Amino acid sequence: MSIREKIKEEIEAGRRGRIIMPSDFETKYGVENTKKSLLRLTNDGFLERLARGIYLYPEHDELLGMLYPDIETIAEQIAARDNARIIPTGAQALNLLGLSTQVPLNAVFLTDGSPRKIEIGNRTIKFRKTSPKNLAAKGKFSGLVIQALKELGKDQVTLEDVAIIKEYLKKEEPEHLYHDMKLAPSWIAHLFGDLLAYYYE
Repeated sequence: MSIREKIKEEIEAGRRGRIIMPSDFETKYGVENTKKSLLRLTNDGFLERLARGIYLYPEHDELLGMLYPDIETIAEQIAARDNARIIPTGAQALNLLGLSTQVPLNAVFLTDGSPRKIEIGNRTIKFRKTSPKNLAAKGKFSGLVIQALKELGKDQVTLEDVAIIKEYLKKEEPEHLYHDMKLAPSWIAHLFGDLLAYYYE
């Protein structure tokens, strides 16, 4: 069995719709063998090339055609490969929290890895180098909330926004909220403090 066939067999053993990267196979089969095999599998129509070094084991729907993973999934896979931390920011953070219905064409993630820009179809993933403080949040949602509120700005946050945000923050452990509020601007920390007061009433 050729290396290309071995790689194909390993990919087929997993689920459709997942991201495939050369690093998944390079240790086992070597850099050049992996590169050539993935290129041939793409030319055969078995894989879809999303960007340089990023492939998709495609999933198809009868009505929708090829189903693509969301930008967050792709970004998380890239970060995992690079052993880097990321957090969505700007319009991307607003959309993920439901504070905006607009899906940004340019998704921006703060990272402690290498800054880069990756084109995925008509969308762009940007990794922007940031200080460790911006990636130090312990809570799954609280770091995202901090970035979303920074994007909105203090004077643009509505009562409806606050209600949505508090529902997300209620899912966090109080100790995570307490830790993360220290990382936020004072006006955001005040909102976190209100929620902590709710916990300890």
